[in-house]
Amino acid sequence: MTTRNVPLNFNIKTFCSHYVRMSYAILVFSLSLLAIFKAPTRLLWIIAILVTECGHILAMSSLLVLLPGWRSSRLGRLSVMLGLSASLLALTPLIRAASVKKRLPEQFEVAFGKHSENDSFPNRWRQSPLDYSDVFLGIDYPTIACTTFVYRLIGEDSLTLDLYRPAPVNSASPGVVVIHGGAWQSGNSKQLPELNSYLASRGYLVAALNYRLAPSWRYPAPVEDIQAAVSYLKQHATQFGLDPTRLVLLGRSAGGHLALQVAYASNESAIRGVISFYGPADLYYGYTHPANPLVIDSRKVLVEFLGGSPDELPEIYRRASPIHYVGASTPPTLLIHGGRDELVSPAQSRRLADRLRDRGVAHVYLELPWATHGCDFNLNGASGQLIVYAVERFLAAVSW
Repeated sequence: MTTRNVPLNFNIKTFCSHYVRMSYAILVFSLSLLAIFKAPTRLLWIIAILVTECGHILAMSSLLVLLPGWRSSRLGRLSVMLGLSASLLALTPLIRAASVKKRLPEQFEVAFGKHSENDSFPNRWRQSPLDYSDVFLGIDYPTIACTTFVYRLIGEDSLTLDLYRPAPVNSASPGVVVIHGGAWQSGNSKQLPELNSYLASRGYLVAALNYRLAPSWRYPAPVEDIQAAVSYLKQHATQFGLDPTRLVLLGRSAGGHLALQVAYASNESAIRGVISFYGPADLYYGYTHPANPLVIDSRKVLVEFLGGSPDELPEIYRRASPIHYVGASTPPTLLIHGGRDELVSPAQSRRLADRLRDRGVAHVYLELPWATHGCDFNLNGASGQLIVYAVERFLAAVSW
């Protein structure tokens, strides 16, 4: 009995080993496809962010199929083919980032000019738009603790901002006002704080805001809140060590829309520039060109934010769309968008960039072909590093 069972047990173990290897290979290969194809559902979109911005981790883990024993069966060899394919696909964002890295400095030179070493203009941006060693080692910067202040009272509700102050405190630091995303319905000032710390460590005073959310509050409530926050910062400029004449608005997604709207429509002279990360600029266009409803019901989001459809509220949709305010006095603009964004089409930023170009407004449009919505969540990734470079270069051009 014993001699008969040994080969049988061995075969079962071998079969299980090949089955596990093959299952793992199929899994990592399926995940790697999200590096090049749009995610069809909300859950897969979230996974796609990880795949596109942490692809080097997936690439390395895909090589586990090369563990001893892979040559012993056809199934094992097929697993290795899938694993190696997955590794290559997962690295495509880093590979594709090379061309963006090459042309990005030139984009800024065309838009804002080149500064020589003898210029008094401070060198306040990373030397390289993308350092591959930082993908693995991480960008080195200190964590800056924030202090929370109430900037507005709405009845019994307090609206707050988180202030990240550079050390040592400069009595004339330029300010960056950060406006969170969340489809105008969710999110808060704690969203993605890493960039706030990074910019504070580089000499900027950063204020991350909370604002009133839909559907309880509709447009223009959050716009009014941001305007109130700007006024609050200017009034307390001496206390905070802020230069009240040098502010830049920075928003993500819905926050990008709000940043553009305030910068373009408020005629606030202190706003020297505006940065939109994957934000919508034309809400009517967003309603008529909706996102995949399995990822987000963008029409419902707009209705809850504005109070109705474009047919019901055409003037509201127009007034709430930053693209209609572009003119000769529009502040300089940095637009950042993923080329395969599943939630907010990159056509939003492309169309706004065209309008800015036609009106002669200084701007840079940074499109990341591999990236999806939320591509800045990992500052060390391909998108994250390029975004940090672009933001620093833009801030240096418009606020110093």
